[in-house]
Amino acid sequence: MSKFEFNNRFFELSPVLNAFAYSLTQNMDDAKDLYQETAFRAMSNREKFMPGTNFKAWAFTIMKNIFINNYRKKVKANTIFDNTDNLYYLNSGGRLEENGGDTNILIKELKDLIENLDESIKLPFLMHYQGYKYQEIADHFKLPLGTIKSRIFFARRELKEQIRRRYHHVDEMLARA
Repeated sequence: MSKFEFNNRFFELSPVLNAFAYSLTQNMDDAKDLYQETAFRAMSNREKFMPGTNFKAWAFTIMKNIFINNYRKKVKANTIFDNTDNLYYLNSGGRLEENGGDTNILIKELKDLIENLDESIKLPFLMHYQGYKYQEIADHFKLPLGTIKSRIFFARRELKEQIRRRYHHVDEMLARA
């Protein structure tokens, strides 16, 4: 097969190869790169194509193999090598064990802040926190929907203000940073 015939057959397959490249990569830029690499490899290995065999399958196989090799390179690039004597880092699993003590303290403090709210805003806020819809809360208290929304808003605002007063030193530290 002449170089001219080979190039014609390859470029006739271009739309199909581009579509296949996109189906493999799911990214237009990566698909273009994959197509270019396939074209380069096919042109540089033109003499390895056997006339009378399926040219389309040959080109698709080149593309698929390039994609698989690139994928394997990316996976290996994300591998962490541990050179410590006891392989501590690889065996650690990459997760930290937390005891949750600080979280429990924060939740207790937040519950205390909620308990200090006025009953008229605390109860609607707690119901909303537990997952009740605004209308369900309004029906329960036999109050207008707007009143319930306002009370929940006031509860949130009061909690934010209490947190700011209690942790004002944190705001000052963040402002300096």
